[in-house]
Amino acid sequence: MAMLGASAAPQASLRSERPSLVVGIVVEGLNEDYLNLLHDKFSNGGFKRLMGSALVVEQLDYGTFLDPAAATAMLYTGAAPSVNGIAGAQRFDMVRQRGRSILADSTQLGNFTSEALSPAPILVSTLTDELKIDGNGATHAYAIASDAQQAVIMAGHAGNGAYWIDDVTGQWATTTYYGDAPQAVSQRNYRTPLSMRLDTLTWRPSLGSMDQYPDLPQTRLPQPFNYTFPKKDVNRYKSFKVSAKGNEEVTSLASELLYYQMLGQHQGVDMLSLAYSVAPYPYSISSDNRAETMDAYIKLDKDLERLFQAIDSKPGAERTLIFVAGLPARTASRVDDPQWRVPTGQFSSRKAKSLLNMYLIALHGNGEWVSGYHNLNFYLNRNLINSRKLDLQTIRSEAAEFLNRMSGVSNAYTIDDVLAARVGPDPQALRRNTSVANSGDVMIEVNPGWEAVDDLTGGPTYLSRDSHSALPLFILAPNIAAERISIPLDVRQVAPTVARLLRIRSPNAASLPALRR
Repeated sequence: MAMLGASAAPQASLRSERPSLVVGIVVEGLNEDYLNLLHDKFSNGGFKRLMGSALVVEQLDYGTFLDPAAATAMLYTGAAPSVNGIAGAQRFDMVRQRGRSILADSTQLGNFTSEALSPAPILVSTLTDELKIDGNGATHAYAIASDAQQAVIMAGHAGNGAYWIDDVTGQWATTTYYGDAPQAVSQRNYRTPLSMRLDTLTWRPSLGSMDQYPDLPQTRLPQPFNYTFPKKDVNRYKSFKVSAKGNEEVTSLASELLYYQMLGQHQGVDMLSLAYSVAPYPYSISSDNRAETMDAYIKLDKDLERLFQAIDSKPGAERTLIFVAGLPARTASRVDDPQWRVPTGQFSSRKAKSLLNMYLIALHGNGEWVSGYHNLNFYLNRNLINSRKLDLQTIRSEAAEFLNRMSGVSNAYTIDDVLAARVGPDPQALRRNTSVANSGDVMIEVNPGWEAVDDLTGGPTYLSRDSHSALPLFILAPNIAAERISIPLDVRQVAPTVARLLRIRSPNAASLPALRR
């Protein structure tokens, strides 16, 4: 992939032939500090290639914490969740009283999965959509991820296909919303299914000994880890998907799709979108999983090298644009060992809902005042509130005031507070990153170190831990000079920037200008 020298004119990219292939890569947990720490452990063809030859933005600014699905949507639409409609991977189903996929669509069917999804809940156009519109449908656009939500979001409304690993069968799944059935996908499902190989796959350290991993205390070097995915483990596919081995599976399918679909060799601009993760491994044997995290980086470096080699081997490789963006990592999954006596506790959603309901009964009479709880959000019974002719905002304020006094709650605020930009360290960012249609009436924050246990609906346990990491962006493209930008970049500028380099329209809700280099 040819690089432009630093002395070239800034507008050269607008005069040159535009790319024939764009490869968009999102990486959950990608951290500039880890990239610098492990630089000497990387090959020349993976992260080092990006760090040395690409335009590097050291810090992407998402405004507030977003999960991988919401962060991916923000990146691909150039719009915040309040506009694009995707505030997280799940939304609360009031009828079933539990979370379900934000992209759930009963009008569709799943292929090799029971999940029925579509991009319909994405309320605006995506970068992929605009690329397909520009090519009048003749271009090819595919998305591959371990996670279903990320795959569909990256494929967008107009993409040819979105593929993910099913939690139950381990097969590459998709939705009937997309019509394409590429040979690469069917071959992996029928000839080399993951279910036939998973018993033989093991995640072991890439380096010869544990003391080769930098910055691990010599006083407590961990034993070499050895993660397997046996048939007796009901979570074997879930744990595989978020491991370094899951990244390898994504890369293998991507390389085959590049070959069989001849991406980058059609008229117009083709697109391939991939999602990886180097976030702390939630199934690790210890709460200190730095060794696993570093090994995930080293293995992903090899995957990127393999992917880049597959791209370079294709005709027209010099006309490829690659962007790699870090996504916020989900929080750690377990508390520190009790021997360290770090303050902790458990916030029970069942107990909180019950106590809040009794408090509102004492104020306003008998009734089921709290309809549900999901992901730190409490949902009030609006029908009951209306039937009693009470003011909804007043009831919300009363609920927030009560929850603020509960053990383990550091802050409770109403959706009205959010919309009025009255709460949070960055009230405007919290407002734009909140989707009213998918939010509760009252939201809470849990004390750092505490677990928010969803013992009401069986949802995941949330461990609160405040952390800030440098999430980088790399753009590797013809006629783009290697340069480092240390000023934080609003993530909503990424899609317009890539669109400008491709010379297509920005997504229709992208409100910020492109980065001009």
